[in-house]
Amino acid sequence: MFGGATLLAFASSTQAPAGKATLGVIAALGAGILWGTMYIPYRKAYVTGMNPLSFITFFTVGELATMTFLALSYRGAIPLWHEIVGARTVLFWLMLGGFVWVIGDLFQQYAAKYVGISRGIPLSNSNQLWGLLWGIFVFGELQGRRSSTYAQAIGGSLLMMLGVGAVAFSSASGEEQTHWKEAAQREGRRYGVAADYVEARMDGRQAAGESAPSRSVWDWLLVAAATAIFVVFASMARVPQLSLNLVPAALLTTALLVLLFICTLALWRTTRFH
Repeated sequence: MFGGATLLAFASSTQAPAGKATLGVIAALGAGILWGTMYIPYRKAYVTGMNPLSFITFFTVGELATMTFLALSYRGAIPLWHEIVGARTVLFWLMLGGFVWVIGDLFQQYAAKYVGISRGIPLSNSNQLWGLLWGIFVFGELQGRRSSTYAQAIGGSLLMMLGVGAVAFSSASGEEQTHWKEAAQREGRRYGVAADYVEARMDGRQAAGESAPSRSVWDWLLVAAATAIFVVFASMARVPQLSLNLVPAALLTTALLVLLFICTLALWRTTRFH
């Protein structure tokens, strides 16, 4: 997978403005280092039985607070507000992209919880193949490029897929599963979490005697408020002028929806999203 990513880096450097390719590679490496550290709270949360829905909720609050602080620090409140108002016709599409990203992140969290970080996170990087298909067939990003650029981009992505396949077929041994249980017991004792709760959550079920979750008025008000925000921004949205090939876009969208349905159904039957 790392070798494939290296080939993609070389392919990307041919499209960057003069003198900017190195900065882009450095930024990508910095992102990788930071993203690597976020798996520490992942591990802490999931060996103690935390539900991915709860995890992502609080995780997203941290993202929003951080980006708000950075934007206000660099831009200032008034310039930031003017920039947002000026881009109000495209804000809905940005929010929609975030919505789709969070749904995908939810699947990734369940993967990290049930097959571990060392397998779940690399497997989720199969999004590279989807990005390749959208970039080449829908947006035509490599049109007019040299054949070597095509070879690097396509070859790098396929090489990464071989790595993904190898990870997918690596089964957990009995010794590894024992270590998982020992780690869960240790973290449960450290944070004062009941052992039966941890064991039930690791199996994707409710603990004995635990009441089934119910919906309150506040839950429905929260859903209504979130939906209203999307509706308001959708009313201001304008369809962006994009050059794309509709037939490949329709095929990829159909494949996405089919896979989404299959994966959601399988996860629901196994865990009921616990």
